[in-house]
Amino acid sequence: MAGWLRLLRFAHPASLARPASSYARPVTGVRAAEVLGDPSAEELVVPLQRLTDDLPDPSYAHPGDAGADLRSAVDAVIAPGGRATLPTGVAVAVPDGWAAFVHPRSGLAARHGVTTLNGPGTVDAGYRGEVKVTLVNTDPDEAFEIRRGDRIAQLVLQRVARVRFVPVEALEPSVRGAGGHGSSGGWGASGEQPAAPSVPRKPTTDQVEKEAR
Repeated sequence: MAGWLRLLRFAHPASLARPASSYARPVTGVRAAEVLGDPSAEELVVPLQRLTDDLPDPSYAHPGDAGADLRSAVDAVIAPGGRATLPTGVAVAVPDGWAAFVHPRSGLAARHGVTTLNGPGTVDAGYRGEVKVTLVNTDPDEAFEIRRGDRIAQLVLQRVARVRFVPVEALEPSVRGAGGHGSSGGWGASGEQPAAPSVPRKPTTDQVEKEAR
């Protein structure tokens, strides 16, 4: 488990030309021990380019948080049932072997019904453009107002594997098999709810009287 824990720090290089893979380096000494309890952990330094100067960098609200808060670089109003793609004023160079994922903020979802439309959004290692967030307002009646600098999403960095897919004639069997959507909740492998068992109906009063004649 400790091997997956990482410190994340956003750096400000003159440009994003330097290979992002060169920014991951070991952290030793008191800092790593105090923060992670693991002196062998790595610090992941992510180059960050500010596209506007008056907004805070992505940051963590609490120690141990997985997501760094992203802020809106513009004012906006999202109509009931509407959506908007908002700039965050930052671009990042994610190291090779990693990806950044844009997650919704639970407070916005719980209090206002506002969440990310394609959650989580993916920021690939090769992407150098501005990080943007598409929000949707699920409230049927109230518009949602966003002010420049408001926190609108979270950025989570995770390791990702580069996969080579190998065609085969058949897949190895498993306990789950082809059970897909909802299969653990009583739905079949086809996605259709199983038919309820038939229960004999009680005869009505009219039927009883008719049979008694």
